Amino acid sequence: MSKKIIVVGGGLGGLSAAIRLSVDGHQVTILEKNERVGGKLNIRSGQGYTFDTGPSILTMPWVLEQLFESAGRNLEDYMKLVRVEPQWRTFFEDGVTLDITGDFPDLIKQFEQISPVDAQQFLSYLDYCQQMYQLNTKSFYNKSLSGLSDLRRHHSMKELLAMDPMKTMHQTTNRFLKDKHLRQLFDFFIMYIGSSPYAAPAVLSQLIYVQMGLGIYYVEGGMYRIAEGMLKLLDELGVEVRTSAPVAQMNTVDQTATGVTLEDGSVIEADLIVSNLEAIPAHQTLLQHHPKSADRVKDLAKYEPTVSGLVLLLGVDKVYEQLLHHNFFFSEDPDKEFNDIFVEGKPTDDPTVYIGVSSKTDPGQAPQGKENLFVLTHVPPLKPGESFESQKAAYRDLVLNKLERMGLTELRQHIEFEYTFTPDDIQQLYGSNGGSIYGIVTDRKLNGGFKIPSKSKLLDNLYFVGGSTHPGGGVPMVTLSGQLTADLIKEQLSIAAKSVM
Repeated sequence: MSKKIIVVGGGLGGLSAAIRLSVDGHQVTILEKNERVGGKLNIRSGQGYTFDTGPSILTMPWVLEQLFESAGRNLEDYMKLVRVEPQWRTFFEDGVTLDITGDFPDLIKQFEQISPVDAQQFLSYLDYCQQMYQLNTKSFYNKSLSGLSDLRRHHSMKELLAMDPMKTMHQTTNRFLKDKHLRQLFDFFIMYIGSSPYAAPAVLSQLIYVQMGLGIYYVEGGMYRIAEGMLKLLDELGVEVRTSAPVAQMNTVDQTATGVTLEDGSVIEADLIVSNLEAIPAHQTLLQHHPKSADRVKDLAKYEPTVSGLVLLLGVDKVYEQLLHHNFFFSEDPDKEFNDIFVEGKPTDDPTVYIGVSSKTDPGQAPQGKENLFVLTHVPPLKPGESFESQKAAYRDLVLNKLERMGLTELRQHIEFEYTFTPDDIQQLYGSNGGSIYGIVTDRKLNGGFKIPSKSKLLDNLYFVGGSTHPGGGVPMVTLSGQLTADLIKEQLSIAAKSVM
């Protein structure tokens, strides 16, 4: 039976959910408060430079392929994916550099120069990471999970134990690798989902296989082409997409959502609502009038936000030959870095810095002889009432000092275009909790590594998608969250229909 469905927020989770729900025969309307859909996947340009302002690395392209196939379409008709090799270049404070590549013989040769023991052990480590990934294809990537009880339904006890539930990702890295550079490098893969290797469960070691076994990709013309491709498909499916349409509140009667009221006062009725706004902020804003909303926020307290970030978009009138498309400038002391950010809750004084230079792969992203540097440094999420603005200038200087010290000579003198995003901006633009970039932190002890359940416990016909819900943050995960939540809605509507018969 066709339902009238409102999707609040046009991030990738909301767009993918809308595609699937439309394919399932529902009448879908997307309401996006900003002038463009895409959420944190967005664009900014100036003086001939173009920047992806959010995600810059695409993994698990099968998630996008699966989404478009569900609508009877081929992904390649909507966007062109380009495999990036080498995947990363990594710079360490002591001068060591490594090119992370899917060419394993070449990679192992590089490892041999640093640690012959680790070079011999690497394929065993990768095999372990692949096993973790394959275990997760039975559940994590296939169903909308709400907790351990759901996970148990999809796995035998032997499989659950094979996931090393008592170990952290850091413990696993240390088990297989001895060299400090390689340990730091592979521990850092967890920052794809904004968490700490010292707290994330060992099963997240699969992220190493996700990149090194499946590859990383860029979308020709910029990562925002992903959102544009989804928009084109939504138009073909007849889905209404309304931008500059901020929602003021969800309207409810008892345990049922009846629709939404926009900030301009207009009311849109619905049979079902999907929120791409994170669950905790949604309860604090759109549902703050509900008598049980505050209690629900308390129940969700264990789902703490991931890191936020200081983002510098730098157009430079120089080509830095030592940079690849993706580059990481590591901290001297990873133990201190992660402790500062995740335990002390303060910006660290020696952060790892990521630089993406899409013009290396896609020259049209910058004027000839110049480059577009997307510089990201992770900082803790904002606490309630907190602002990063007073630290912005000093932390920018700290980051630029580090980059100039580690080889980007006279970087400041070559900047001719600059735009900055702080945690305040990320929170204001996208409504994320504390300016979180990746949704909910993955913490073995805090929340078992699980995300907020997609189906609301407050309202019977409200569902959530995006980085705060299963399976988590990052382009493939939030896109998959929309698909898995659409599967869940289909299942729930089927159960409801059978109960009426």
